[in-house]
Amino acid sequence: MRYDMIVTGGDVVLPDGVRKLDIGIRGGKIAAIEARIAPEESAEVFHADGKTVLPGMIDVHVHFNEPNLGHWEGFESGSAALAAGGCTAYLDMPLNGNPPTVSVEAFRQKAELAAGRSTIDYGFWGGLVPGNLEQLERLARAGAAAFKAFLSDPGGEGEGRFRQVDDWTLYQGMKRIAAFGGLLALHAESDALTAGLAAEARIAGCTDARGFAASRPVVAETEAVAKALLYARDTGCRLHLVHISSADAVEMIAEAKLKGVDVTLETCPHYLMLTEDDMERIGPAAKCAPPLRSADQRERLWRLLAEGHLDMVASDHSPSPPELKRTGPDRTFFDAWGGISGAQSSLELLLHEGVLTRKLPLSRLADLIAGAPARRFGLQGAKGSIAVGLDADLAVVDLNRSYVLEKEHLFYRHPVSPYIGMTLNARVAATICRGRTVYTSEAGITAPGGGEPLMPVSLSLTPGLAT
Repeated sequence: MRYDMIVTGGDVVLPDGVRKLDIGIRGGKIAAIEARIAPEESAEVFHADGKTVLPGMIDVHVHFNEPNLGHWEGFESGSAALAAGGCTAYLDMPLNGNPPTVSVEAFRQKAELAAGRSTIDYGFWGGLVPGNLEQLERLARAGAAAFKAFLSDPGGEGEGRFRQVDDWTLYQGMKRIAAFGGLLALHAESDALTAGLAAEARIAGCTDARGFAASRPVVAETEAVAKALLYARDTGCRLHLVHISSADAVEMIAEAKLKGVDVTLETCPHYLMLTEDDMERIGPAAKCAPPLRSADQRERLWRLLAEGHLDMVASDHSPSPPELKRTGPDRTFFDAWGGISGAQSSLELLLHEGVLTRKLPLSRLADLIAGAPARRFGLQGAKGSIAVGLDADLAVVDLNRSYVLEKEHLFYRHPVSPYIGMTLNARVAATICRGRTVYTSEAGITAPGGGEPLMPVSLSLTPGLAT
C-alpha cells in the first residue's frame, strides 16, 4: 500500500493505551496503524521519535466574533491559534458576532466568511433566543451542530444582540430541539442572583476582582443547573452544560445522569488552572463568567475529572481588543470585558498539569479533548480518536520540552492571555489536520485556509423541510 504520509516513531495514544506505532495516511484518512511501516511506502515521512501522538483536540466552544467583529478575533487568527495548540477542529459560538447566528440567513453569512479562511476544520452553533423558535429546525438542517442559550444576560449592545432566554422560550425550545434529536447547551447562571448581587456590589463600591467573584457565587450556577436539568428531564431534550466552574454543579449533573437525564458537561482549562486569587493578581485578562473559583473548588474539579464525572474540556475562547480589558478611574473590574483568551493553550495546560503533574492517563485526556466531543456533537464517524478510517487529525506533542509562554508565541489577533509568563512543561510540536501538516513549532502555520466544514450526523430531522 502506498501512503501520502507516514507518522513514524511516536508514542501513539489509543483509547486503550499508549503504544509505539506508525500511522499511515492516505487521502486525508488514517489508512493503517502498525508496529512499523516501511518509509519507502510513503511520499512523506513525519518523524515523531521521542514524542507523543494524540488525536487532535476538538474545541467545541470558541468565539471568533464573525461577522463584523473580526477585528476582535476572526477565523484566520483564531484557527491559527487553535492549530498551534494542537486543535484540528472547532465549533464556533453564535454570539459576539453581528448578527448572531440565530437564523438560517445569519448562519449562511457566517459559513461564507469561514470558507477558505480557517486553518483547521470548523462548524457552527445555532442559538436559542426569544423569537426564533421557528428557526431551530431550519438551523439544524443548515448544519448547526447544536444550540446555545443563556440563562443570564450575555451582555452586548444593539437591537439584534444575542439575548437570554425566558423560561417559556427555554421550555418550548427544548421541546422542539428534542423533537428532531438536537442538542441544547446552556450558560447556567441565575440572572436574578447575579444582577442583584452586582447592583449591590456597585452601590457598596465593591467593584474589584473579589467583588466580581462574590457577585457570581456558586449558588448562581447550581440554581440555573437545577432548572436546566428539570426541563431536560421533562422534555427529553439532550442537554450540554458549558463552562461548568464548580464541583457542586458537577455533582448535581452526575446525579442527574444516574437518574437517566441525557446530559453532558464541559469545564475549561482556566477553572482547572486558576483561582480567584489569580484573577485578583492577573487582573481583567483572567476575568470570565462564571468567575474563577476557590482553590478548594479547583481541587474538587480535578478529583471529579479523574473519577470520570467531567465529560470534556473546551476553551471558551472569548477574546476582545485590549482596550476593553482596561480598568482605571472610569472603569472598574465589573466594566472590563468578561472573557478569557485561552484557545491556543488548552492542550498544553492539560498536559502540563493533568498528565505530567497529576498523572492523568493520556487515554483519559484524549477522550476529554477529542473522543467525548466527537461523540456528543455527531462527529464520531470522522473524528475523535486515532483509528483506521477516521480523519488523520493528530497533535504531536513533546512531553519533555519546557518553555515560558510569551506574547510572541500567541497567534491571537490580540496577544492577551492569563497564562503569559507561565512555564509549561509540554509543547505542541506539530498539528496534522486530515493528513496536512498545518503547524510546526519551528515554522508556525504551514498550511492556512484549508479547513473544511464539519458535518454532524446525530440528528433525526423531519424530511422535506426547506432550509
